[in-house]
Amino acid sequence: MLARLLWGLSYQARPGTVVLIDREFLLPTPFDADPADPIALVPGWFTRFDDQAAAALSQRARLGNPEGTVRWRSFGLDRTLEPGAFDRWAARQHYRRTQGDIIRRRGMLVLTPRTPDDCRAWAIGAARLDSAGFGSDHVYLDEWNRGHDGEIQIFRAFRPMVGVARQARARVLARDEIPSSPDDLRAAVWSEAESVRGDAHLRIREYYGRGVELGHAAAPMLAHADVHSLDDLAELGAVETYRRLRAAEVKGLNLEMLWALEGALTYRDRRLIGPERRRELVAALGPAAVPERIALRRHRAPIRPTARAPRLARCE
Repeated sequence: MLARLLWGLSYQARPGTVVLIDREFLLPTPFDADPADPIALVPGWFTRFDDQAAAALSQRARLGNPEGTVRWRSFGLDRTLEPGAFDRWAARQHYRRTQGDIIRRRGMLVLTPRTPDDCRAWAIGAARLDSAGFGSDHVYLDEWNRGHDGEIQIFRAFRPMVGVARQARARVLARDEIPSSPDDLRAAVWSEAESVRGDAHLRIREYYGRGVELGHAAAPMLAHADVHSLDDLAELGAVETYRRLRAAEVKGLNLEMLWALEGALTYRDRRLIGPERRRELVAALGPAAVPERIALRRHRAPIRPTARAPRLARCE
């Protein structure tokens, strides 16, 4: 939908045109359930959009239902995404820098492509996102400048993620002491979300003010492997620790725990463990031992004698 809005805007915009995606069409963020801000798509080659215009749009958005509808045409997007057509489009864009501004104004997230070609490039980037491979995908809207200001990201499990974030946020807001700053509130929601998902044990290393120690949720699980400190973990290694957990048949154990153990020993987040290193860990781990099958003795019912009628001799 976002791709089609951007594509149609590149052709149908007129001076003063703004496309507003208001809160009723948006969901909270899937990370911390922050309320979503309205999104304004502004054609920078036609419309000047400053703080005054943003305030006016914000006021007009509360007036009620619109007076009419717009027929939005985006059939050219499908044609451009076809293999041959896309290759030709990509060849023309090879040495061209996509330009646009991503900024917040009056509580709105404002996306302003500078030219129709920039708007179509954003549309193509959004349309080609695919979460089938890794569960998520993303595309940046601006060039690298010590970071990016704009990004479109999709998730295959978006709605379950939103549900977890909402539940975690509700728990944090129900506490007696609620973090005062937005950053602290988000951090508290992230931590609570791990408990909601049931993967809090994956936080192997935590800082408690007196130093880095085993996480509260990780410690009971690792105790099954006789690991009671980070020193014990370093002595055994990630693979041997996981092997012991697997032998103890710890409930909820999966390979995410192996990545978390490796990350704790290398001071990295488990999600930053590369594919090559993951393959090495799995190869070193080896297959799980198959328990020996115990032959059970079959129970045989005792043989009971049956009463037979006496045979009578026939006399002649």
